[in-house]
Amino acid sequence: MKFNTKTIHGGQHHEKTTGAVMTPIFQTSTFAQTSPGKPIGEYEYARAANPTRTALEDSLASLENGTKGLAFASGLAATDALMKFLKSGDEVIATDNLYGGTYRMFTKVYQDFGIKFHFVDMNDLKKLESLIHENTKLVWVETPTNPLMKLADIAVISKITKRHNLLLAVDNTFATPYLQKPLDLGADIVMHSATKYLGGHSDVMAGALIVKDKELGEKLHFSQFATGGILGPMDSFLVLRGIKTLHLRMQRHCENGMKVAEFLNSHSAVKQVYYPGLANSPNHEIAKKQMIGGFGGMVSFSFKSGKREDAIAFFEKLKIFTLAESLGGVESLANHSASMTHASVPVEERIKLGITDDLVRLSVGIEDIDDLLGDLKQALS
Repeated sequence: MKFNTKTIHGGQHHEKTTGAVMTPIFQTSTFAQTSPGKPIGEYEYARAANPTRTALEDSLASLENGTKGLAFASGLAATDALMKFLKSGDEVIATDNLYGGTYRMFTKVYQDFGIKFHFVDMNDLKKLESLIHENTKLVWVETPTNPLMKLADIAVISKITKRHNLLLAVDNTFATPYLQKPLDLGADIVMHSATKYLGGHSDVMAGALIVKDKELGEKLHFSQFATGGILGPMDSFLVLRGIKTLHLRMQRHCENGMKVAEFLNSHSAVKQVYYPGLANSPNHEIAKKQMIGGFGGMVSFSFKSGKREDAIAFFEKLKIFTLAESLGGVESLANHSASMTHASVPVEERIKLGITDDLVRLSVGIEDIDDLLGDLKQALS
């Protein structure tokens, strides 16, 4: 079954009792039993499993070519379930240009439990390997990164992690399985903030983990069951519905994203554009090898002036792009990373990474491209 068909049929079955084509919303917390410990069907209690959530999890596993998918209340809840595998003294090597919420979790929560984090440029493979020792348990890769669109070569990094018997987890939120399949490239775990492109309509909070190894999948399910970060049936239904148009939406996101990047790349007010599809992107060759079918809808840029005031003026003049947190919905959004998504990252770290006060991150939606370019042009004038 090819990907465009998988978004609609992958892992899905007609509902057994009524034959409903679309998965019903099983809005129940518990399921009847005929005798203690003998449920009528396969479900007992909704924290362990719910038919609507199961349908979504089966779809996720199908899209990522995994054996098991798990749906969570948010992307951070999914990340948290994996972090609970670690214990005091363990070490994690993570991408330096991380989503601010992930960075906050690592440094403000789990670091206090005695877990050590190293943040590195994942293209510096010598540095990556030099940090590996007996306490290293996990390598966490975000590619493309938020907000500078840096890429990491998953296949190459997976060879290193396998050689050292480490888990490799990849945040695939920006690329989605439409463009990039980390498990096929050697990763052990894929994470998504399903709030973004998988849901696709800015109307749900959700997260996901997908794995190749069945035993690892069962361990993650136990972590989810034991700590309760599950996705509810209504939200599961919304993400499942969103997935059915993922392939169509991503085609337009990619088309519009490329045209927006090319427009910004030639604008006199713009200093630098961060988009892996541009030939002058430092990660373009990795993108061509790793991202199949396009380069996504996320574009960032900085101003030639380097002034925060120019970025603020730009945001305030936008008419079609909406200044808001989040990304990946059908509508175009604009974000000031330094004061919004990455405000939790210390100023000195942001500057070192290149997340400057004049940096703008765009989530390019699926509107008519002429309207989007017109909005950017007037806002930059």
